[in-house]
Amino acid sequence: MPELPEVETVRRGLAPVMEGARFVAVELRRPDLRFPFPDGFVQHLVGQRVRRLERRAKYLLAHTDNIVLAMHLGMSGRFSIFSPSKTAPLSAAPVQPGEFVHAAGGLPAHDHVVFDFDSGARVIYNDARRFGYMTLILPEDLESHPLLRDLGPEPVGVDLTPTYLAECGRGRIQPLKSFLLDQRNVAGLGNIYVCEALHRARLSPFAPAGRLSTATGRPSAGAKRLAAAIPEVLHEAIAAGGSSLRDHRRADGTLGYFQHAFVVYDREGAPCPRPDCGGSVHREVQNGRSTFYCPRCQR
Repeated sequence: MPELPEVETVRRGLAPVMEGARFVAVELRRPDLRFPFPDGFVQHLVGQRVRRLERRAKYLLAHTDNIVLAMHLGMSGRFSIFSPSKTAPLSAAPVQPGEFVHAAGGLPAHDHVVFDFDSGARVIYNDARRFGYMTLILPEDLESHPLLRDLGPEPVGVDLTPTYLAECGRGRIQPLKSFLLDQRNVAGLGNIYVCEALHRARLSPFAPAGRLSTATGRPSAGAKRLAAAIPEVLHEAIAAGGSSLRDHRRADGTLGYFQHAFVVYDREGAPCPRPDCGGSVHREVQNGRSTFYCPRCQR
């Protein structure tokens, strides 16, 4: 599933095309994705201008004049941007600069939603597995909406502090990895970047979340390292364009490169890259997901 850096990468690719543009046509090629489209989906969007495109956790939020279009990429969702050219109303294919390992884009049979804008641009949502979804939310209901109301702080914002982690984790026996994957504690984190951040912070994914707090309730040394490691890893991944594992692509179809910088994820048996360690990367299944870590330096 695309994680926060991938979603942020897609947002940055879509923003120049969508922000300031007006929906002139919306085509639904099926009645549902993971969930049915809400009644009046097309009618509510046509004629609306996108004022800004934001990301909250793993959601893309297109704020229009009167409604917010919330979009989730699911497992394999991706957007393609077709821009007008000098010789034709629309380019024959989305811009896909560079040479990459995997072919970009999905089969046209999986193009499920088409957005046309007054700029002449077209954005197509493709989703082979149809685990993504879209809905409409009134601006005044955004904070209380079931999709968003229970989300924790953004991991790249100012609210993810050592003090917050200590207070949230205090007294909990829940494993650190499970604690961080719980969107109610931290919004937008996924399996890949939790593994990477925990290694950078030298914390075991199996240690109890209560270890983030001292006996007096103050942030532990581990909480301080983790509060620094999480945004560092995410910012590096965003700068690289996302990890692009399996299905994920940038909005322009190209692959991100952060996967080449993984230190533990998907590197079972490789030497731990920490110079003073000498251990190796292990893989264990934790709550149905692969956990990659170094048992020697992550304690």
